[in-house]
Amino acid sequence: MAAPRERIGFIGLGSMGRPMATSLIRKRFPISVFDTVAAHVATLVESGAAGASDLTSLVSTADVIITMLPNTPDVAGVVSGPGGLLETGHAGMLMIDMSTIDPAASRSFGASLAKKSIRFMDAAVGRSPAHAERGESLFMVGGEASDLERAHPILEAMGNKIIHCGPQGSGISMKIVNNFLAMATCQISAEALTLGSKLGLSMATMYDVITNSLSSNDHLKTYWPTKVLKGDVEPGFAIDLAYKDLSIAVSAAAAAGVPVFAGAAARECLGQARTGRGLGGKDITHQGAAALNPSPSGGRIPHPFTAPADSPSTT
Repeated sequence: MAAPRERIGFIGLGSMGRPMATSLIRKRFPISVFDTVAAHVATLVESGAAGASDLTSLVSTADVIITMLPNTPDVAGVVSGPGGLLETGHAGMLMIDMSTIDPAASRSFGASLAKKSIRFMDAAVGRSPAHAERGESLFMVGGEASDLERAHPILEAMGNKIIHCGPQGSGISMKIVNNFLAMATCQISAEALTLGSKLGLSMATMYDVITNSLSSNDHLKTYWPTKVLKGDVEPGFAIDLAYKDLSIAVSAAAAAGVPVFAGAAARECLGQARTGRGLGGKDITHQGAAALNPSPSGGRIPHPFTAPADSPSTT
């Protein structure tokens, strides 16, 4: 007889958390959900989850807590805030943090929880919301092998690639490195396409050449055609979050004594998009439109574009 599945408490039901929690519902895990936005909770309850009214009621009935939250202070609230794990949790439970936060803070959360015999691992998430919808996320895990073994069925229900990066903090460190490269590449792609447009090149020509040469990148090849290149700049991954992730990376680089001139410049560009153009809530690919038009609203790529039929897509 199979052992009963552990009770999951899922906190954070945004563009990534909602589809990931939905995958757990589909796989019939017992799951309770909590979010500061009541409508997000209601959506998951309609799909079969139990809704928690507050953090205390969620933590006190769970074996495994999963957090998918915007920033370090949000995760700190779950760990040490009112009703959080240090106050309400029980020995032997496991916290899996999937948020993109400061790696040093992640390690400190693990150390604090260990004093109460609560296990902790970071399981940073790769790929897009569309992948999460399909249960095809990638997980970068930092923690003990025994904790990963325990969490494996849960992660497997939400993704199809699990990489153990090392001890606590290694997963989120890998995510920071990965997002550093992805966000900087996205900014360079926007500038390259803007330059080509000003030189009279069509988007179709640039896309065909770039995605079939050494300058190709998956952001441009698979994600851009589903967002700004089809006129959709609503956030799959918002500029505000991209700026936050790059800021964490640049700060980590400074602490490690690593010069990151290109990454720092990319962060500055994102900062200008947020404060100078009011685009923080728009998708990261909007940089490809905003760079073409100095008005606060940005602008659209000047050449209407449809990706080739055989182009890979995140949708």
